[in-house]
Amino acid sequence: MQEMKVDVLLGLQWGDEGKGKIVDVFTPKYDIIARFQGGPNAGHTLEFNGQKHVLHTIPSGIFHKDTINLIGNGVIIDLKIFTDELNQLKEKGAEPSKNLVISKKSHLITPSHRLLDAAYEQSKGKQKIGSTLKGIGPTYTDKIARTSLRVGDIAMDNFQERYNQLKERHFAILKNYNFDIDNHKIDGLSFKEYEQKWMEAAESLSEIPLVDSEQFINDKLKEGKTVLAEGAQGTLLDVDFGSYPFVTSSNTISAAVCTGLGIAPNKIGKVYGVFKAYCTRVGSGPFPTELFDNDGELLRKYGHEFGSTTGRPRRCGWLDLPALRYAIMINGVTDLIITKADVMDKFDSLQVCTSYKLGDKELEYMPYEILDDELKPVLETHQGWNTDITKLDKIEDLPQNFMNYIQYVEKAVECPVTVVSVGPDRTQTIIR
Repeated sequence: MQEMKVDVLLGLQWGDEGKGKIVDVFTPKYDIIARFQGGPNAGHTLEFNGQKHVLHTIPSGIFHKDTINLIGNGVIIDLKIFTDELNQLKEKGAEPSKNLVISKKSHLITPSHRLLDAAYEQSKGKQKIGSTLKGIGPTYTDKIARTSLRVGDIAMDNFQERYNQLKERHFAILKNYNFDIDNHKIDGLSFKEYEQKWMEAAESLSEIPLVDSEQFINDKLKEGKTVLAEGAQGTLLDVDFGSYPFVTSSNTISAAVCTGLGIAPNKIGKVYGVFKAYCTRVGSGPFPTELFDNDGELLRKYGHEFGSTTGRPRRCGWLDLPALRYAIMINGVTDLIITKADVMDKFDSLQVCTSYKLGDKELEYMPYEILDDELKPVLETHQGWNTDITKLDKIEDLPQNFMNYIQYVEKAVECPVTVVSVGPDRTQTIIR
C-alpha cells in the first residue's frame, strides 16, 4: 500500500482568513484532520444547516463522524476552555469521544499562565501587542524553558505536586509586577474559581483517548490514510517570520507541521494557502494597507470583522501582494484559496498593494523594516464587480471583473487559485 502524504491548510495573512470553513469543506476527502500549533487563541468558524459553530482548540473536522480529529503535540490546551468546547459540541450533536484524540505531548495552559499573560500585557502600556490573554505566550515560554506540564502528566501520581510548583514559580514572578491576583478575573471568574474548574476538567479528560501522536499519525500514513494538517492564526503572525514582536508565540507556517505532529519533511504533500480578498488584523502591529476611511468601515461592516475569540473589531485594509507573495514562498504553497470576496460585492472599485516604498527604494517583498513607519504601500486600482456572488455556484457564473481580479492575483504571485469561497456556509464554495 502506498504511504500517503500530509496535506496542509493554513492562513497566509494575519489570521481570520476563513480556514475553519475550508477545512470543514475539505474534511470528507480526509481520514484525519490534525491541528499542529496554537491554542485557544484560535477561533475557527464553521457554518452549515443555518447554524454557526466556533472552535478554539478542536480541529474543524469534528462534525464529520467518520473523520478522526487529532490535537497534535504542537498545540497547547487550557483544560477548562477545552472542556467547555467539548460540552458545546455535544449539545450540537457531535460525539467527540468517538472521533477526537489528543497528543500526550501537548502542553497545558494552567490558570497561572493566564495571570502571567495579563500581567505582561498590562506592563507594556502603549507597547501592548494585543494578546488574546489566553496564556499562550507564557505557556510556550515554559515549554522552551522546560518547566511546563503536558497532557500525559495528568495521569501521573505527582501531577498535583508539579502543578503547585509551577504555580508558585508563576506567583513569584507576579509579585515583581505588583499584580493583584485576588481581584483579577479570568473569563469572569476569580483565580480560585477558575483553578477549581480547570482541575475538574483535568479529571474529566478521561473520555478522550490520549495517544503518542507522532506514532499514531505515521502508522496511519503507512496504512494509506489521508491527513490534512490544520493551521491556526496566520503566516504573518509566525514567531520567526511575522511582524515581530507583534506575533503569536508559535510557528504558524508549513514547516511547523513537522514539529507539531512529528512527521518528516518529505511527508508533506499539497500546501493550501487561504487568503481573504482583502486584509484584516487584530491587535497591534504593522499593517501597510490599513484603511482609516469609509472603505475600511464598509469592509468591517460587510465582512462582520470582529474577532471570533475576542470579539474585538478587526483592522481592515486592501489586499497586500508583497505580503501574500512572501507567505506563499515561506510555506511552499501549491494551491491558493480566496475567501470573503463577497464582502467586496458592493464596491465600485478596489485597490491592491503591489509593492512598498521605503525611502527611495521600492520593495516587492516584506522586509525586516516592516515596523518602520516609512514603509508605504504602492496601490493600484481595480474595477469592482458590483454583483451579489453569494448565490453563485459555478465558476463560469462569476462576474468577469471578479475573474479578472483572481487572474491578476494568480499572475502577480505565480500560484493558482483553485478554490473560491463566495459566502460563510460550507455550500458557498466553488472548486476551480
